[in-house]
Amino acid sequence: MDTVKLTIKNQPDLYLEADTICPDTFAGKKAEEIAGLHVYIGREQHRLGDFFEVSGNAGATPEETKIVVNGDLSRVKYIGMKMTGGEVVVNGNADMYVGAWMQGGKITVNGNVDAFAGTGMKGGEIVINGNAGNYLGAAYRGDWRGMQGGKITVTGNAGSDIGTFMNGGEIVIGGDVDVHVATHAEGGKIIIKGNAKSRLGGQMVEGEIYVLGDIDVMMPGFAYREDVDVDMDGIKGRFALYEGDLGERHRKRKGQTIYAKLYQRIEA
Repeated sequence: MDTVKLTIKNQPDLYLEADTICPDTFAGKKAEEIAGLHVYIGREQHRLGDFFEVSGNAGATPEETKIVVNGDLSRVKYIGMKMTGGEVVVNGNADMYVGAWMQGGKITVNGNVDAFAGTGMKGGEIVINGNAGNYLGAAYRGDWRGMQGGKITVTGNAGSDIGTFMNGGEIVIGGDVDVHVATHAEGGKIIIKGNAKSRLGGQMVEGEIYVLGDIDVMMPGFAYREDVDVDMDGIKGRFALYEGDLGERHRKRKGQTIYAKLYQRIEA
């Protein structure tokens, strides 16, 4: 795998839209060609090389291309957007839409990310070694298609509205989450290793939520069913199983009504 290194040299005054930082766009290009790719600040068009030192040539295909980005990218959006293969490593914080609509490959952020990371994600893997903002793995504003596949792992905390309209894939949060988890979800799995606030699974019709810590307020649309033993992905323990959201219409499969499932650990 050939590696392209980007090191930020000029911080943008406003927010830089850099969806060109993607193995699919870099593939087959030399360093000088990559430096000439277009990025935008509002309507203003710039060169990627105006903001980053570029070294190394990309591989022939996205799968053969690795991008390493060094520096604080708190004002750089759309890193890895729509990527289908290859690898991106960000050594620093990143702004919104990391891995948005991603289909394959892997993104690792050694820092925090802002909102909408993994929005509309269909495949691949995102690892955030830090905290994630709101709308992680959620649908784009006004859309009903959230995360459909792939896996997102956050070692720290996550904000509100994660997994909104989610219907596939997996999200693992190592810390705590804010309100509104898996709202309108129709599938997928969310694991919260810390605590959750309230409004988990509102209008959720299918899928799974696992909470290893406390839940401040349980949604009234979820009914307790039974205590069960869980042994999954290295997580073991006794969990209380709830089903819901009972206020929603639910599909039937082989004559059985399908509900979303919420598991809360009661003993390790």
